[in-house]
Amino acid sequence: MSDINSFFEIDYEQALTLTGFGWFHYRLLALCGLIYANTAIGITVMSFVLPSATCDFRMTSEDKGWLTAAPMLGMVVGSYFWGCLADTKGRRIVLIAALLLDGTVGLLSTTAQIFPIFMFLRFINGFAITGAMGICFPYLGEFQPTAYREKILCWMELFWTLGIVVLPCIAWLIIPLPLQFGTADGGIKFSSWNLFVALCSIPSLLLGLWLLYFPESPKFLIECGEPALALEILKDIYHINTGRDRHECPIGRLKESDRSNTIMETHNRSIRTFNIHDPKHMKILLPEIWEQTKALCSAEFRRNTALACMIQFGITTSYYTLMIWFPELFGRFEEYEKRYPNATVSVCDVSSIVLENVNDTLVDDFCGTEIDTKVYWHTLLLGIACIPTSLWLPLCVHRLGAKFFLIFSLLVAGLVTVGLAYVGNSTQNLILSCIFEALTSMGISTVYCVMVDLFPTNLRVMAAAFSLTFGRCGALLGNLMFGFLVDLNCLVPIVLFSIMLFGSAILCFFLPNTGTTALQ
Repeated sequence: MSDINSFFEIDYEQALTLTGFGWFHYRLLALCGLIYANTAIGITVMSFVLPSATCDFRMTSEDKGWLTAAPMLGMVVGSYFWGCLADTKGRRIVLIAALLLDGTVGLLSTTAQIFPIFMFLRFINGFAITGAMGICFPYLGEFQPTAYREKILCWMELFWTLGIVVLPCIAWLIIPLPLQFGTADGGIKFSSWNLFVALCSIPSLLLGLWLLYFPESPKFLIECGEPALALEILKDIYHINTGRDRHECPIGRLKESDRSNTIMETHNRSIRTFNIHDPKHMKILLPEIWEQTKALCSAEFRRNTALACMIQFGITTSYYTLMIWFPELFGRFEEYEKRYPNATVSVCDVSSIVLENVNDTLVDDFCGTEIDTKVYWHTLLLGIACIPTSLWLPLCVHRLGAKFFLIFSLLVAGLVTVGLAYVGNSTQNLILSCIFEALTSMGISTVYCVMVDLFPTNLRVMAAAFSLTFGRCGALLGNLMFGFLVDLNCLVPIVLFSIMLFGSAILCFFLPNTGTTALQ
């Protein structure tokens, strides 16, 4: 049969279907899912460093705002960089580089003894982790047949939940340990929170190494003008999924991309073969990158690009700010209720703990004070609360549609955010925080799923990177704003976050329906 088919060219979507769906796809889902879970850990690891490192770095609320903003600033800078790189050098190699950089710098940050140096290293962590987050969805999606693509991508939300659940468990096991080397007077000081940061950095290194055993996206190779190499990868997938020999694969020849590739037409070579360290090659690559960027703003894609950027900005600003600050707020609630038992207090009123301590004496109050175990438990509950929505999304996405999940999650999350200003105790705050976490995390994962279908292969990662840049700008501003206002007037950021969520929900009505078209 393969001899007969060798005379016929078939498109990529048909070829994917012929390779079957099996063990290769399950392994790839596990890999990309764990990468996504690792990004959840990498982004939220600072939520436990804030209360734990307060004494070591003598941090005020403003300092904590800058520390949480540093990774977000790295994400702003890194999103477009990694997107351009992934659309020129390939998804796999960029994923490997981003993961290895994140793990290496994460380990290095545990030895930082000066606050600005630690903040700079966390900036690099943000720069690296955004590459992994922005590319793992397109990389996974380009291996999936149409019938499975949307559902498989939606299962990624469960892995994000895994990361949110695992993080407080690691923190609960490590941070309370009476571990401390060195002294404050000199030498390297290494505490339990340093060990916690180190352990959270190791998965990036392991995943980067595991990715070496997976192939480049065949769809990307076709776009680069390398259909022969893409065909060899598809034969390997067929062998893994069916257990049959590669020569039995019923795929003869692959159709080349219909989209014009300036570099292929002019230089008759794949864009992947150009060296970004060679100035002559960069003179060729930069105009191509600029053309791809301009294409996102062309009449064909302008509407989708604008919608993706604005929705990302609204949901990311709210989610990443509150998610990172939740453990800090839980800790303040516990401290407040210890001082004022049976008192009714809101999220904003609880900041009176800070206002009662002038001249930064709050830092001294918390020095040597362990994080209340309830904080770990409450943060763990945030992750557990995401499990029902993580299962609901992939099981019902074909029936209800991705747009439904986006609009529903953002509208209800907006209402919950408004409710945070009216809670009367830590229990009510916890319940609303769990609902907020479950819905907004589902919304963010759904946005990534939708974007795989909104743009063609040659623009997909760059479009994701472009919208992620807007989202990270919002997260950066949100963390800075919350750090400065949480002790003064936290009602202002809460109102702004709710408005952004409502606005994003309205914008989702204008998104096209996805999940039924072939992978372009």
